[in-house]
Amino acid sequence: MLKLSILQITKMHFQWDWLCLGVLIIGSVTAGMRNEENLDADVEVENFDKQSQEADADRDKSSIEVVYQTPKPTGEVYFTETFDEGLSGWVLSVTLKEDMDDNVAKYDGRWEVEELKENAMPGDRGLVLKSVAKYHAISAMLTKAFVFDDKPLIVQYEVNFQKGIDCGGAYIKLLSNSNDLNLEYFFDKTPYTIMFGPDKCGEDYKLHFIFRHKNPKTGEYDEKHAERPDVDLKKYYLDKKTHLYTLVLKPDDTFEILIDQIVVSKGSLLENMIPPVNPSKEIEDPTDKKPDDWDERPKIPDPNAVKPDDWDEDEPAKIEDPDAVKPEGWLDDEPQYVPDPNANKPKDWDEEMDGEWEAPQIPNPKCETAPGCGEWVHPMKNNPKYKGKWRAPMIDNPNYQGTWSPRKIPNPDYFEDLHPFKMTTVSAIGLELWSMTSDIYFDNFIICSEKEVADRWAADSWGLKKLVASANEPGMFSQLVTAAEEHPWLWILYILTLALPVGLSVLFCWPGKKSDEYINFKKPDVSKQITKGELKEETEELEDNELEEEKENEDTGEDEDEGGEDIYDDEEENEVPDESQEGDDRSNKSDSEDERKEADEGMGDHPLKSVRKRRVRKD
Repeated sequence: MLKLSILQITKMHFQWDWLCLGVLIIGSVTAGMRNEENLDADVEVENFDKQSQEADADRDKSSIEVVYQTPKPTGEVYFTETFDEGLSGWVLSVTLKEDMDDNVAKYDGRWEVEELKENAMPGDRGLVLKSVAKYHAISAMLTKAFVFDDKPLIVQYEVNFQKGIDCGGAYIKLLSNSNDLNLEYFFDKTPYTIMFGPDKCGEDYKLHFIFRHKNPKTGEYDEKHAERPDVDLKKYYLDKKTHLYTLVLKPDDTFEILIDQIVVSKGSLLENMIPPVNPSKEIEDPTDKKPDDWDERPKIPDPNAVKPDDWDEDEPAKIEDPDAVKPEGWLDDEPQYVPDPNANKPKDWDEEMDGEWEAPQIPNPKCETAPGCGEWVHPMKNNPKYKGKWRAPMIDNPNYQGTWSPRKIPNPDYFEDLHPFKMTTVSAIGLELWSMTSDIYFDNFIICSEKEVADRWAADSWGLKKLVASANEPGMFSQLVTAAEEHPWLWILYILTLALPVGLSVLFCWPGKKSDEYINFKKPDVSKQITKGELKEETEELEDNELEEEKENEDTGEDEDEGGEDIYDDEEENEVPDESQEGDDRSNKSDSEDERKEADEGMGDHPLKSVRKRRVRKD
């Protein structure tokens, strides 16, 4: 039993050691995964910034220092603007909005050219909307008008809602080319070809893509809205970071909308616009009328049903409970409300003008301790005889003809425009906005036809902003604390997350209290020095024991030399063979041999040496 207990304790400690090692390995792997994620993020930033290595090749790895240079277009462009040189070429509107009061309709919102409030780079400036609850309008002519022919149109610019956004827009308009276009009179009714960009009011987050389509039959223009992107746009409006908005229109009548160079919406101008570009071939006949005898009722009351004779429609739904008894202590003579005795008539009370003054009513204090006050009446209960008004059951209508709809006729206004990409030529860009939040930042406009040109422009401008913002982001601990401040319930999650591995580590890795069997099994120190008196006593005891053994051996007819072996043989015969016990015996024997060696080394040629050997062997 002692050997089995020792084996169990040994196996348990072995399992705990492996479990502790497993916890440490899991922690190391988790830390490694976090490092790999950080490395992946760094690689992603580095891959993006390979396009702008000429501008920031000397960045230091530990502390990123970006030297900003005004980006230059690398190909054909129709318009670029960085605002680093101010508002040169831009025109402020001096007109008024239509159908509004002059004091409200003014475009008197203020614009400024400033650096970003956070993560700014020296020399990098942008256009900032400064006023709240005012109309803003500013515009500029394109370097070269864009004609919708056989080249794609790419429109790209940056927006940063530096204070978030409550209600307002940050979209742009590409103004239609016309002989009477005057930027000083740019307002909400100025004809445009495309409107693109973010807009928000309340919890409605939008990303507009609208184009004005010319009806080939009537020459009138209708607005066509792209379907809503199937992504959550909220973070782009509230994270106070600079985001890159890109619109790509292709000659094959398809479009793509990107945020931070990631496609968030794409489709066809022929299939994914609301309302559709091309009207339906047939329409409902406006002159068609539903016949008077057309029956659209799928169910009708059963005309053969008869009200039962015992159906009483006059029974009320509620009746007085005749079994109710007035509670004891009910104060019949006390009103529920009494005039406030502490109320005083106001000094400025004029009875001729205000009438006779009366104190306000308050609950009767005597009724607070009583079951009730005033005249007691029986409470009401449900009437068991009540059935309500009788109605005939419903049956299928044998004359049901279905839901009527007018007949279809050819649409007289039908047309088919197979290439809506061929829109009205664009010659100017404008921002006509209203906002309840100030400090909306715009920067780095570009209009071109080559995606590589737009990407390089973004790398030299928005890419640097993203790099600086990433380098200045707070550490993981600060982000966790900030998130917990916004959502206090996260503190519970943090505590549980930290307590679980700590608890497991303490449970399986902390040295526990050893069992009594394990303590008893521990060997005595064989190297302990023994005095001569003790040596003499032990020698005498050993000789006495040997004499007793010799007598026993003589009685059984066995030699002294064979006695020790037979003892071991008898023990082996009485014990059940067990591999674990044999291994244990071998380990005990090896331990005894080690102890004998230590005893020999400690005692030298001392007579105790032989005594020690013989004692250990006998034990």
